Amino acid sequence: MVVQMNPNTPEPTNENSENKAISETPADLLEAAEQNRIEELTQELGQMRDQWMRAVAETENVRKRAERDLESAHKYGLERFIHDLLPVKDSLDLGLKAALRASEVATLTEGMAMTIKMFDDFFEKLAIRQLHPEGERFDPEFHQAMTMEEAAHVAPGTVTRVMQSGYMLNQRLLRPALVVVAKGAADVG
Repeated sequence: MVVQMNPNTPEPTNENSENKAISETPADLLEAAEQNRIEELTQELGQMRDQWMRAVAETENVRKRAERDLESAHKYGLERFIHDLLPVKDSLDLGLKAALRASEVATLTEGMAMTIKMFDDFFEKLAIRQLHPEGERFDPEFHQAMTMEEAAHVAPGTVTRVMQSGYMLNQRLLRPALVVVAKGAADVG
């Protein structure tokens, strides 16, 4: 069966599309656009929340790692220092054993000199400098005067004897040198 179309009859229309077109008012279109925007923003918010949670977790991991590193540094920071100091301890132990059976002072003196050299080398590695200011001008910043004595052969205010050496670490004073200082004629009394 063949159906002929009459040119005077209107084309059939889909009632649903007409109803939809009629029902979509500007307010409905605005509400649909707002709903789409809300969905987009909700999705974007979810992504940002996920990124934030990851950043918080990473920050917490970094903090924990730093705490572990600091604890390890406190616990084992002296390891290298002690490792370098152990040979000096060994040398002192050997020196004591040798002193118990030694008949010559020269052997003990030689052993002590070697141990002191080991200490000096160790201090040099750590940038520790010994202050032994005998013959130098008294400097209260680096020296501590224990007493004064008459000394005709040196100018007043000169260190005549060092009772105990001082030490510096780089440019920082660890311990002042304990010294005896020459006094002038006006100081005698």
